[in-house]
Parts: sequence; structure tokens; C-alpha cells
Amino acid sequence: MVRRSLLWSLALLGSISLFAPESYADKPTWKAGVARANITPKTPVWLAGYGTKRPPEGKLHDLWMKALALQDTGGHRAVLITSDFQGVPKSMSDRVFERLQTELGLERQDVLFTFSHNHCGPRLGDDLVDYYPVEVDQVKLVKEYTDRMVDACVRMVGEAFERLEPATLGMGEGKATFAVNRRNNPEAEIPRLLAGSVPLKGPVDHAVPVLTVTRPNGKLEAILFGYACHPTTLSFRKWCGDYPGFAQLELEKRHPGATAMFVNTCGGDQNPLPRRRVELCEKYGHMLASAVEEVLARRSSLKQVSPGLRTAFAMVELPYQKVVSREELVGLLRDNSPIRARWADRMLAKREAGEEFEAAYPYPIHVWQLGGEMLLIGMGAETVVDYALRFKREFGPGTWVCGYSDDMIAYIPSRRVWEEGGYEGGSFLYEYGRPAFRWSGNIEDRIGTTVGRLVQQVRETK
Repeated sequence: MVRRSLLWSLALLGSISLFAPESYADKPTWKAGVARANITPKTPVWLAGYGTKRPPEGKLHDLWMKALALQDTGGHRAVLITSDFQGVPKSMSDRVFERLQTELGLERQDVLFTFSHNHCGPRLGDDLVDYYPVEVDQVKLVKEYTDRMVDACVRMVGEAFERLEPATLGMGEGKATFAVNRRNNPEAEIPRLLAGSVPLKGPVDHAVPVLTVTRPNGKLEAILFGYACHPTTLSFRKWCGDYPGFAQLELEKRHPGATAMFVNTCGGDQNPLPRRRVELCEKYGHMLASAVEEVLARRSSLKQVSPGLRTAFAMVELPYQKVVSREELVGLLRDNSPIRARWADRMLAKREAGEEFEAAYPYPIHVWQLGGEMLLIGMGAETVVDYALRFKREFGPGTWVCGYSDDMIAYIPSRRVWEEGGYEGGSFLYEYGRPAFRWSGNIEDRIGTTVGRLVQQVRETK
């Protein structure tokens, strides 16, 4: 009798486990709110990236910042911000975090501020400050624009939380193949290699993770999707969101009333190749939107995200190999590279003003656990693809790994890339305004240890 009861109980537990995911589809288990803000500059701020040092001449389409606010059944709230910015500097994002804490009660761990790294977007604050010659009028315009973006971001997040309504979350994954590892495949050779069906070299991550937000009446409210690739198809003087911008526009046209949101997963060493033509940018946007659309076509079979939101955050100190010396800076004042010369001049001014350079940089890491199905890892700056491949392998299905979050610090190489050197792993921290040329070789270990600790923290939280 006891044995029969035990077997019956085990069978009942198994049936609960088997059918629980479907039960989440029957009723909303989350509250979600979505808002957006047009960030296309109305003043002639310069384009960011590539050192263009001039304002654009028109636009292909508007630029956007968007917010997805979430609240679980226990009242825990968090917000994911996506944007068409090239890079959000710490001096800007810290202001957003502080105001959201003061005005909305959101803790640092509950706000993830991502940027696509679009190279046809506007300058912000002191991001890549030494790329640009100092012009008083332009400095003023950039400051004013950045101030407006802080206000717009805080206002947008508030609107997203005001719009919290019942929703279900669904997960799926598609595939797009236009990202190429730029370290292992010479750009000039790509058309020939592709035409000859020659396999390209180097690690890539062609996954397109998708998260849907659906209202109880079946309305698709939001589509969050990611891809690991630089938005550098275009390099010209028009505002544009590059391939992620075209992908979002296409999805929103296909699904009226839905908000499409893009996150750059870990594309620090990945490029859309070939490139430099608008028709290629449109093509890659269409390829990405089609990958998402294939997932949406299977909406009834998407994995439902069960109730529960757990968040964790940490700053890990990433040490420099060596802080730059005064002698090195003096030697670079007349360097052939204007960026290095401006950097050296600015760093010397800081030293002469009595500033002591820190030996490490505070690196932001987020980990969010949504139900038992989705693990979202958010990492600062330009992470190479090795991080996504590593953490997805370590933490299993349902893991999203996003770079380009919170702070546009510099390239973040894996140990492999650091040892190989080159642009993403070499001595280029000065381009980002850091007081050093290169990271220490142990930064992947430090990041990996911190991510592992945070994952354990959110998975053990009851």
C-alpha cells in the first residue's frame, strides 16, 4: 500500500512537471510595459565612431531608445533599455541609474542599459572623447544632447512602468549567418570566399535569441531579439540604425502595434561582411528580421517563461597591464595619430591637476534569472564572441549573453584574443580614454568568476 502510494505520488509530480509550462500559457504570469523615445538629434551633434568629426546630412530613418519593464508575481520589477547609440559612457548611464533609483525606486541590479553600438548614431558625453578635436560649440551641443537623453531615458522608463499590464513571455531561437569573424577573415577576400562556398574561419555566434511579450488577448506587445555582430555596415553621413535599425523597422511593419527591440549579444570581433552599401545594410536587416519571423511563426510552441524574476549585479575590477607614465605621455604629444596625441595631452593635464590614475577599471556585470527558463547575462563594453560561447556552454539552454551594456569602456578580449593580440586584444585602451594601453591578461578569469558567482546567487534565491 505504501509502495503504491509512493508510485502514485511520483507519477503526480511528474505530470505536474510535464504540464506546468503549458499552464503558464493559459494565464498571464507577468506584468510588462513598453515605451519608446525618438533620439534622432535635432541639433548638429557629430556622428559617433570612425572619427567623422562632423554632423550628418539627413537620415535614412529615425533612431530610437526603447524600454521593456517587467514585474513578476511577487512584485519584483526590472527594466531592460535598448538603444541605437554607438556607446553610452559611464558618465551618462550613472546619472540614469541614480535618477531611476531616486524617482522610481529601481536598484542598480534592476536596470540594464544596452546600446547597439550603431556607428551612424550621435556622440554622447565623453564616450571616445579623444576621437574628436576639441571645438567649444560642439562640446556644448554634445553636453546639451546628452542631458536631454538622460531626461528622455528616465521619462521613458517611467512610462513603461505606468503601462504595466498582464502578459506572458515566450522564448525561441533563430539563426542568421551574415556575421563574420573579422580577425580571421580578410575583409577584401570575403566576396570571393562566399562566392566559392569556402568555409570562413574563426568562432562566430549566429544564434538569434527571441523573447516575445504577449497580452492576454493574443496581441504581440514586444519582440526582443539579439545578434552578435558590429552594426558597421555603413560609414557615411546620415543618421541610421544600421542593420538592427532596418530589422526593427521590418518587424514592426509586419506586426503593427508591436515594439521590436535589439540587443547586441557579443559582437566585439564580428562584422557584417561584405559591407559599406545601403542595400547590404537593408539585406542584413532583412535576414535578421526573417530569422526572428521564423521564430514568431512558431509562437504556439515557444517555451513559456515561468513566473519569477531574480536579479544580481556586481562591479569587478579589471586591472590594466600598466598605468601609463608621464614620460610615455610626453613622448606622444606629437604622435602621428591625432587620437593618441589628444589622449596624451588630456592625460597629462589630469596628472598636472593632481589626479592619480587608478590601476583598474570597474566593470559592470548583470545576471537576471527569468523563471527557470531564461538566464540573461549583461556585460559592459565590446565583449568578443568567446564570452557568449563560453557562458552558453557553462549555463545551458536559455542563456542570453549581452555585451554593450551600461558602459562603453573598451574592447573586452578573452584570454585567447588577448594572447593573439590585434586590434581587439592589443594596446588600444587609449582610444577609449583609459589611462593605459592594455588590460592585464587575467581579465577573462576575473569576469568568468564573477559571472559564475552571480549566476549561483540568482539560481539559489528562493
